[in-house]
Amino acid sequence: MFQIFYEERLITILMFVLLLCSICSRIIIGILYQNMIKEADNMSATKNKALKQCKLKFANCYQLNNRVSNISIFVDKFMNRLKIGPFSYLTLYHLSGQMMMLSVVVAGVGICKSILAGYSIGDILPFYIVSFLGLYLYFAVSAVADIKGRRRILKTNLVDYLENHMANRLAEGGYTEETGAEGIRNEKKEGRTKIELMPMHKEEQELPPEEEKRIFSRSEEKELEELLKEFLTS
Repeated sequence: MFQIFYEERLITILMFVLLLCSICSRIIIGILYQNMIKEADNMSATKNKALKQCKLKFANCYQLNNRVSNISIFVDKFMNRLKIGPFSYLTLYHLSGQMMMLSVVVAGVGICKSILAGYSIGDILPFYIVSFLGLYLYFAVSAVADIKGRRRILKTNLVDYLENHMANRLAEGGYTEETGAEGIRNEKKEGRTKIELMPMHKEEQELPPEEEKRIFSRSEEKELEELLKEFLTS
């Protein structure tokens, strides 16, 4: 019954590869979103690089503009930039659906080619079976992964943290995380303080004790003496 797969090896391999890539893409994206949701529950101590970058960028924007006018849009832009290698999460999500459709198209090509070669309906039935099972598996995995739902949950958690926690701490000047903008600002302040408190040059700093006590210079003292003599003799 499945001898047709052997006869059409190239079409069969291409069909299964597209099907597996489509399903695996959905699973990977779902796992990544789920991990980020868990990390977002404890954003202050998160180890996720993407979430750390989100906090740092938010802090920088807040410091530069004194606030972030629309946190929801800021989070949307951040999530749209999430990537796996050269591909964003959204690109992989759409490519997954396209690969599933290509798998069905390749199966259709195999069916047409088999019919033209004179195979009976029973011989080409495996292509139909694989196509229907592939579609069922794809939609089942999509429902379990629930990528749109997880993306929505992640956005809600990020907006809640940035708007109700981080923005308040930045407004009060209490954000002192090592990678945060407030920490950078403190370092700049400390740098300016160190510069202001730097010791003067030895020639300017070390003066003789007598010179330190003098109010007038020697030339000014001589002028005063001459004025006093003229005043007394007159």
